[in-house]
Amino acid sequence: MNRFDDLELYDRGVLPVVGKLRNYPAGLESPRHQHPTAQLLYSVEGLMWVGTERGQWIVPPTRAIWLPIGTWHQVKMVSPVRMRNIFVRQDMLAGLPEQCCVLEVTPLLRELVLAAVDVALPCEPGSRDERVMMLALDEIRRAKVLPLSLPQPASPALQRLCAVWLDHPDDARGAAEWARELALDPRTLQRRFRRETGLSFGQWRRQARLMLALQRLACGDSVLKVALDLGYASPSAFATMFKRELGAPPSSFFTAS
Repeated sequence: MNRFDDLELYDRGVLPVVGKLRNYPAGLESPRHQHPTAQLLYSVEGLMWVGTERGQWIVPPTRAIWLPIGTWHQVKMVSPVRMRNIFVRQDMLAGLPEQCCVLEVTPLLRELVLAAVDVALPCEPGSRDERVMMLALDEIRRAKVLPLSLPQPASPALQRLCAVWLDHPDDARGAAEWARELALDPRTLQRRFRRETGLSFGQWRRQARLMLALQRLACGDSVLKVALDLGYASPSAFATMFKRELGAPPSSFFTAS
C-alpha cells in the first residue's frame, strides 16, 4: 500500500497507530459520530469547534483535541481547515489521556503528526516509520493540557442559564443576580456549578468568552468589536486576558499559529 486510504482499516483499529489527512471548507459540520480508536484531532490551518457530551471545545492551529475511544462528537469548521488526525488502537493507549482535553501542539509534535499522515501503512517492525509513530505517541503523552473547553452542566436549570448567557456574553451580572433568577442561594448556585462543570461560574464565563473570541476572530471580526461585544471594558483588557491564556495577542494569534 502506498497510501492508507481504507477507512475500514483505520476506523476499526486494525493497525496500532494511523495518520490521516482531510481538508474541509468553512462551515462544514460533521454528523455526530464516534470511533473505536482514540483520536488526536488537529488542524495545521483553520479553527475547529468540537462538541461532545462533556461540553464544547475550540481547537486552533496551535492546539489539538484528544478524543478517547467511543467519544460521541461533532466537528464544525469555523474557517477552512486542513485536518491531520492520528488514530490510536486500544492496546497502545498506556499513558495517554483518559478524558477529552485540548493539548498544546509543540513544534516537534506538529512535525511528527505531519510525518505520520505520510507514512505508508502497515509499518515494517523496527522501521523508521514505526519509530515516527511511536515518538508521536510519546509527544502526545508529554503534551500540556490547556483550558479551551467549555464543560456543559448536567441540570436543566444550569443549562438554561448557560444558554441565555452565551446569547448575551456581554451580560455582566454576577452569580448572586443569576442565583435570584433561579430562586437559589448564591452559594448553592456556585456549589452546583462547580460540581457539574468543575469550574466556578466566573471561570466558566471566562472560558466561554475565550472560545467565542477565537471563533469571531477566525471569521475576521476586529479585536475592538470582539472585545466590546464580549463585555470587556477596553480592547487592552481583552488582549491581556487573551495573551495570558493563549500566549499570543489576539491581533497576531492566527498569524503566529
